[in-house]
Amino acid sequence: MIAAQEGTWDPGMPYLCAGTGPPLLFMPGLSTHHRLPRGFDRRTQLAQIAPWTTMRRVWWVNRRPGLPPGTTMADLARDYAVAMPGRFPGPVDVLGVSTGGSVALQLALDHPELVRRLVLVASAAHLGPGRDVQRRAAAAVRAGHPRRAMAELAATTGARRWSRALLWVLGWLLEPSGARHGYDDFLVVVDAEDRFDVTARLAEVTCPVLVLGGDRDGFYGADLFRELAAAVPRGRAVVRPGVGHLGVMTGDRWVRDASSFLDTPGTPGFPETWQPPLRRGRIIGTSGVAG
Repeated sequence: MIAAQEGTWDPGMPYLCAGTGPPLLFMPGLSTHHRLPRGFDRRTQLAQIAPWTTMRRVWWVNRRPGLPPGTTMADLARDYAVAMPGRFPGPVDVLGVSTGGSVALQLALDHPELVRRLVLVASAAHLGPGRDVQRRAAAAVRAGHPRRAMAELAATTGARRWSRALLWVLGWLLEPSGARHGYDDFLVVVDAEDRFDVTARLAEVTCPVLVLGGDRDGFYGADLFRELAAAVPRGRAVVRPGVGHLGVMTGDRWVRDASSFLDTPGTPGFPETWQPPLRRGRIIGTSGVAG
């Protein structure tokens, strides 16, 4: 496991920081609470950012704890916007995963001066089938059945029947480890994402955007990834066949795609002329704005 510094950004947003190189702001997905991760959760989050730490100074920053009911995605993006100028001298590359991608996209819309390039991993302008999944999960938590909620959320990240069944069991078994601080922040963010839809504003995005997704994503679906990339002025999508919500982040392919996108020098034809790195002699998963 990589070594990481930890602390909080004002107004209380927990962070993990590791690696060397240009900064990368990493916004994680939905979590049961917003305290600094510990134990299995910490190992999982550090494993996710580890591939980046050989080439980037990675700032993993979650939403702040104690969010009031009625918080919106714009409110969450504003927290980042307030804290970022004190950490970075100028616009920075931002990578958002799932729910973190929703916040990252809102940040790019409302505070464009802070975002150099944006990578959205398994995320789009609004939820697809995942809206109903998250509503059921929130209802189950409020009814006193958090294990049922976490099991369904985990299962939805799979791509096939066997992986969904396995993930359902894992979600059920691991729920107690994530429930020690309650579900208040989880419920506030789920409600905020339920209302989140910036489709009508996508033409306002000024930075280059890369969308990475799988065509078996149970929260969004391939069409939403492609539509987002086509709607922003400078967008590309890479949609991997046979891959679900969780599988997009499996292996090093997503890191290579994203790092190539972030590190390619800007040209008049970027990102339209950009191609993902070759794998085994061929380009996989992209055609025009999407594959």
